[in-house]
Amino acid sequence: MHDATHRPWATAAILIGRFVFAALFIMAVSFKLMGPDVTAQQIAAAGFPLAGVLVWCAVALEIALIAAFLTGAYFREAALAAAAYVVFLGFGFHGPSHWQTNQDEFGFFIDHFTFAAGLLFAAACGPGRVLAMQRGVI
Repeated sequence: MHDATHRPWATAAILIGRFVFAALFIMAVSFKLMGPDVTAQQIAAAGFPLAGVLVWCAVALEIALIAAFLTGAYFREAALAAAAYVVFLGFGFHGPSHWQTNQDEFGFFIDHFTFAAGLLFAAACGPGRVLAMQRGVI
């Protein structure tokens, strides 16, 4: 039986998936860079201290994730870190305490878990063989 990553459609799917992950984090970091004060206010409103510092920590993490998704270097590690980050964001900004005031928040919460599931699957499968620097710890 052939490994799925050796099939042309699988190679294309892996590349598209990597680009989708990168694009989502590019959009997220762009909003933070266009309005770091707005993002800091959102972080503070969620109850986190040092909101101004956390904005720049998020920017640094998201840029590192983008680089990993685009290059394939440390891809598995990045996908695992991104999954943990996305789950943290789901609980921190859309968790159960938000559901009574806005039922849409439950949908946003669930969306974070579907994103995390894709990231976990990507971590298990790796960056593929094409356009992927094969560097990593795991």
